Amino acid sequence: MLLGLRTVIHPAQDLGAAKAWWSSVLGVEPYFDEPFYVGFNVGGYELGLDPNADPGVGPVSYWGVRDVDVAVGRFVAAGAVLREEVQEVGGGIRVGTVVEPSGAVVGLIENPHFVLPEGRSGGGEGGGPGR
Repeated sequence: MLLGLRTVIHPAQDLGAAKAWWSSVLGVEPYFDEPFYVGFNVGGYELGLDPNADPGVGPVSYWGVRDVDVAVGRFVAAGAVLREEVQEVGGGIRVGTVVEPSGAVVGLIENPHFVLPEGRSGGGEGGGPGR
């Protein structure tokens, strides 16, 4: 069901400072830069900065799935608790989060635009490019 890691989103209460720090560490400017979210492409994967994310939760990893509604349902049926309902975040990208039984937040993302970097294989179903 999981196709592989897609995105890690870090809380960034001071978005400007976080963007400047990550830009200097990564040596690149963000490809997406808005007051509600900043995104960097790191080796074909997303490093996101969210000023509205809860710093107490820490970074949240988002795992690629083909159908986020089905995946969230499967996680909940297996004992996870729904944290954030599935929602579209733009461009046909849909996300949801659950809390697994040991308390960790798990992000699930359906991204029709994601293509694995050349030379890398995916995990999960089929091992090919995921969405």
